[in-house]
Amino acid sequence: MTQNTLWADRDLAVVWHPCTQMKDHEWLPMIPIRLAEGVWLEDFDGKRYLDAISSWWVNLFGHRNKRISAAIQRQLGQLEHVLLAGFTHAPVIELSEQLTAVAPAGLTRCFYADNGSSAVEVALKMSFHAHRNRGRVNKTKFITLSNSYHGETLGALSVGDVDLYKETYAPLLFRPVTVPSPDAYLREAGVTPEQHARNIFAEMERALEKHGDEVCAVIVEPLVQCAGGMRMYDPVYLRLLCEACNRFDVHLIADEIAVGFGRTGTLFACEQAGITPDFLCLSKGLTGGFLPLSVVLCKDDTYQLFYDDYLKRTAFLHSHSYTGNPLACAAALETLRIFTDEPVLERNRSLAQKLSNELSDLVDHKHISDVRQVGMIAAIEFVRDKKTREPYPVSERRGLRVYEFALSKGVLLRPLGNVVYFMPPYVIAPDEIELMVRVATEAIDVATR
Repeated sequence: MTQNTLWADRDLAVVWHPCTQMKDHEWLPMIPIRLAEGVWLEDFDGKRYLDAISSWWVNLFGHRNKRISAAIQRQLGQLEHVLLAGFTHAPVIELSEQLTAVAPAGLTRCFYADNGSSAVEVALKMSFHAHRNRGRVNKTKFITLSNSYHGETLGALSVGDVDLYKETYAPLLFRPVTVPSPDAYLREAGVTPEQHARNIFAEMERALEKHGDEVCAVIVEPLVQCAGGMRMYDPVYLRLLCEACNRFDVHLIADEIAVGFGRTGTLFACEQAGITPDFLCLSKGLTGGFLPLSVVLCKDDTYQLFYDDYLKRTAFLHSHSYTGNPLACAAALETLRIFTDEPVLERNRSLAQKLSNELSDLVDHKHISDVRQVGMIAAIEFVRDKKTREPYPVSERRGLRVYEFALSKGVLLRPLGNVVYFMPPYVIAPDEIELMVRVATEAIDVATR
């Protein structure tokens, strides 16, 4: 019996894994990882896998990054944790100073949580509560985009629109107003992504006109709907949306949990539209992939709505035990310093161009309907019929065939249905991009036979 098998058997006896039908592991091998470095994972039998998805989009600068590791170790020698109610510490103060310095102008306050879903919960509650504190008690609804995903806690799930995650729990959820996504994949032939975004925005305008008096906020994933299949749209939609939200006295929540910290080519995706949302949700890459941490940035006028005498009962009494954990904040601080000290975004532009070049030949593939990319996020949509874009039935699980084949060739891909995507760490080398795309291409060929 191999070391992998031994560890996998022990795992399957006690662990319940996320986003997994555990029965699949009766035939699908569990992969126990012993070691990681850079873009590579290594199992207990010594086989290596290129982490093409940054371990669920969190890893920015490679596994076991020396700078972030050292920062955590330094902090371990000083303070591992203290409650953030009535107490504070240097890492959370310095991180907040740095985040407000680099975030879109006007975001001046940081509220911390543990993970992305929790950050969305904070933003939803804070928006509702802010309106309530100014007497707008009728504002109790949210507007969201079709095909959106914002997490899997009940509030975050409520404002999402991916049935795979949401359908089972529908009786427990509140109902948002859902408007069509500006997803450029759905545009008609001859229509540019920008024109499509402008056309589709008319639906948002109508929703705000109809429901604006009762809506707290619109929540969107800027530029890329990640869990919805890496569907992408033009920045003009965000500009139109920001202006409309201001006009209708509705907050704009930008969920940059997956797309922040350089993924789209700019530090924050909102920069490409030149907007400042009312709330900016960040997590995943915030700590470089080392520790769980999330933050919601908001404007000072929102903060002031909660600043009052205690007996007025206007305080925002949301809390998590590990809010602002010093170790996680130290990791996040070092992550931001890497962006400052190194030409990360410039280097990413070169890597993104290399990725684009490697993907260019797939445009004519007989089973690929779309190849799309925004910065360091790229996706390939494979279909049964290229002309009609007829997808393969979900029941055929062809994405799982891609996953299995790629693992056999030493690459970790985790398709979203019929969408193969790449979101690698920023330290990936050009030859590793070539390997990643070559294996993905071979895997799609196998899956579409």
